[in-house]
Amino acid sequence: MANEHNNRVDQAREEALRQHNPGASRKQLVLWFGALILGGILGSLGIQALDELFNFIATVFTRLFQFIAVPTIALAVITTLSALGGQKETKTIFAHAVSYTLLTTISAAAVGLALYLWIAPGNLPADVVGAGTAAVPLDKVGSLSYYDHFLSVIPNNILQPFLAGNVLSVMIIAASVGLALAFMPKTENRAVLIKGLYGVQELLFTLIKAILWALPVGILAFAGQLAAQIQAGVVVGALAKYVAVVLGGNAIQFFIVLPLFLLLRGLNPIDVFKQMSPAIAVALFTKSSAGTLPVTLASAEHNLKADTRVSRFVLPICTTINMNGCAAFILVTSLFVMQNAGFELSLGTMISWLFIAVLAAVGNAGVPMGCYFLTLSLMSSIGAPIGLMGVILPIYTIIDMIETAENVWSDASVCAMTDHDLKGKLEKTPPATSLS
Repeated sequence: MANEHNNRVDQAREEALRQHNPGASRKQLVLWFGALILGGILGSLGIQALDELFNFIATVFTRLFQFIAVPTIALAVITTLSALGGQKETKTIFAHAVSYTLLTTISAAAVGLALYLWIAPGNLPADVVGAGTAAVPLDKVGSLSYYDHFLSVIPNNILQPFLAGNVLSVMIIAASVGLALAFMPKTENRAVLIKGLYGVQELLFTLIKAILWALPVGILAFAGQLAAQIQAGVVVGALAKYVAVVLGGNAIQFFIVLPLFLLLRGLNPIDVFKQMSPAIAVALFTKSSAGTLPVTLASAEHNLKADTRVSRFVLPICTTINMNGCAAFILVTSLFVMQNAGFELSLGTMISWLFIAVLAAVGNAGVPMGCYFLTLSLMSSIGAPIGLMGVILPIYTIIDMIETAENVWSDASVCAMTDHDLKGKLEKTPPATSLS
């Protein structure tokens, strides 16, 4: 019987790897690095006509991202929360899963913020962000009291936050609409409305895929634009500290914070990790929590011996909303870009962005390019210069592998804690058909 269970886990693992060809990711990485290197070389030549071309292309890509940024984020949050509310097999399981998800995700973002304050990545040279800083609404940052700041994010007009790119107000509207849809009576009108929202979301994703197809041209332009303005040594030093914050936060969350959560609930983190290691390994190579889900389910049910009512409810939800690594990446990268753009990062602003990052991570499900694209969209929507994101992109390919493994490890931890908490408390039902 044990061999049969192991075979099912192995089959799920092989199927997930087959559907997410690592060769395609390698080709994409080579293309991005090639564009980055070529752009850097061309930008360093000091050819004025070429520099102007790079500036034009970079501006085009920035405007395109700004065009789709706010509606993409809003629809992702709305559709995610509306789908969650429809899952009403058991309120008890749902409450535990969402509670642990929010606790672990907020913890991941808080760890990222603490490391950012401690390591304190420095600013790039002034001429790197000089051109973009002029477009940043500095008059709206740091000049308001906390009372005024709180009032400013409460929307009094449904269109104004979208037109002004007020990210926090848009998040509030999106979360409210998503939750309202979740708890609306299941009428035909609700079904039509949700179907229409998903249709618009698919349309936006198609536009995003078209932009991403041409993204190497944008990377080329961003790299050329930066190379024409900065000294490479200074940038490498600043980026090294930024990468240290991101990877250090992932390591702390993976090896310390999540095991502590398990210990506090009376579970042995080493045992849980061993049982769920096939899913974590697949996540590392596929860079897809959704693609890893069959392996995660098989490992939870056959290795961890989780109740199928818990695993088949909790793990799909966690795959959608439990994005520990994504929340930390969004927060740290947003702070780094805003700092270099000239925003005043007060403690209140940082805490506000911590919750923005958590909510954005919850709404990240289904967004192509995951956390990177969502962060880029957020920065575009507030008018911050995003040339730096072109340099971060190849680095993010490595970060994405680690973050996905962390996300799946967090999914497994939430499932294990929920199953442990509810063991013996759920009504006895006939056993579900074993996952094949």
